[in-house]
Amino acid sequence: MQIVLDFLTNISWWVWALIVLGLIAIRDIFFNKKHIITHNFPIVGHIRYLLESIGPELRQYIVANNREELPFNRIERGWIYASAKNENNYEGFGTDRNIHESHYVFINNAMMPYKIKMDHPNASDPYFLPCAKLIGEYNKRKRPYRPASIINVSAMSFGSLSARAIESLNKGCYLAHAYHNTGEGGLSPYHKKGADVIFHIGTGYFGVRDDQGNFSMEKLKALVNEYPQIRAIELKLSQGAKPGKGGVLPASKITKEIAEIRHVPLGKDVLSPPNHSAFSNVEEMVDFIEKIAEETGLPVGIKAAIGKLDQWRELASIMKRTKKGPDFITVDGGEGGTGAAPPSFADHVSLPWVYSFSDLYRVFKDEEITERIVFIGSGKLGFPSKAAMAFAMGADLVNVAREAMLSIGCIQAKVCHNNTCPSGVATQNKWLQAGINIEDKAERVSYYFKNFKKELIEITHACGYEHPSQLTMEDVDINLGDKSLTQPLANVYGYNKVEVPFNGTESLLNCPHLGGHYTTKTAMDKFKNKQIRY
Repeated sequence: MQIVLDFLTNISWWVWALIVLGLIAIRDIFFNKKHIITHNFPIVGHIRYLLESIGPELRQYIVANNREELPFNRIERGWIYASAKNENNYEGFGTDRNIHESHYVFINNAMMPYKIKMDHPNASDPYFLPCAKLIGEYNKRKRPYRPASIINVSAMSFGSLSARAIESLNKGCYLAHAYHNTGEGGLSPYHKKGADVIFHIGTGYFGVRDDQGNFSMEKLKALVNEYPQIRAIELKLSQGAKPGKGGVLPASKITKEIAEIRHVPLGKDVLSPPNHSAFSNVEEMVDFIEKIAEETGLPVGIKAAIGKLDQWRELASIMKRTKKGPDFITVDGGEGGTGAAPPSFADHVSLPWVYSFSDLYRVFKDEEITERIVFIGSGKLGFPSKAAMAFAMGADLVNVAREAMLSIGCIQAKVCHNNTCPSGVATQNKWLQAGINIEDKAERVSYYFKNFKKELIEITHACGYEHPSQLTMEDVDINLGDKSLTQPLANVYGYNKVEVPFNGTESLLNCPHLGGHYTTKTAMDKFKNKQIRY
């Protein structure tokens, strides 16, 4: 035995390397029945698969230029990262964008910018930017709601995102006076860290379902009564990544905790069906919305990606006739999506946000009921210039999903669907999650929102207005890339936005229904007894 050990220890490292390579070659040639490349090119063929596996990283950091990547290029990600760290988010030497490209947006500044007075709320708080509309006002809901921030976190479930990511987002929303949409995965303990919450109900009714998987009004009422931070209910009809398909949470991402929150079994993929079981047509949906609003006292809205408009016209007609219906509508662009989706759906089903919103807004404008609805835009609008365009088109709020993920450390690895997210944001792997410092990431969310609002306010003032709700379709031009050159939004999309009633920012600050805990706390205090520079 000792002789064998001595012999083995005397073999050089390069001989061992040759032995290992020889074994790999034998396996590739004689035992490999699946991969042609490694069979025909043993050993060397593995290099091809290695390069393919790290191809996204090579392109992301080395090959692609600053403006080339999708869905968010390096410049866009850099702006979010810098804003979230409260660092310099400026750029020098002018724009490197091709300003003559089709669909390039130009914001028309005024000759004389809007000038704030010394007693203006933004003079003491340059980040105060609440919604100009009161959600639920027209329908006289018992607990109407005015979001204290025009930028908020869109629907992303605990399960799709990790516990530490959800908690970071919620605490960040608390610090930024924003609301946090739960996503269809239910209200988890990580959504209960102080921020206003929009409770999202999907087709699976997770968190408010009975043992048969049907909607339970009693569970919803109990939830709303127990957690007053729930300020509104959002009913999901479809989402940008996979409209009309429903959702899938793989069994590999379902923990015991997730199963208890969602009221689903362990060890099985969780499917959200494409259809609701609580209603089957538009009129029944309106009745369902009114019943939820009556039982909970909260504003109720709907979220959808937009394609065909016939049922939306039916909804608008019913709302005009009955004076009932959703208090808000979240328009999700077809370019959105933070989870798993088939490429055919993600790439081709439903319209991008700018087309879907303009189509939908015209439907409700034709019925003269836009003032009753708070319109929420969701679809790569997490940049001040894009948000300015959205407000000019008629949006009242902006929801962000992937941009919020980037602010807490997402690196756009595009592996949200397989539980291997390297930044710990979109995975249930405890080891990968452990790298998320919740206090630090919460600060980053708040800084991103703060810098976003500050820059949007500055754009608004440059256009001569006090609040983004005052922006009009004439304030933004689009390059059409043809002989028409640039045209105002009104010419391109065929309508003019209905004027939003606005009595000054001071009136918003004094609103008794203002959210964001403005009446109970100052901007960045009481966060784990830690004072943070804001």
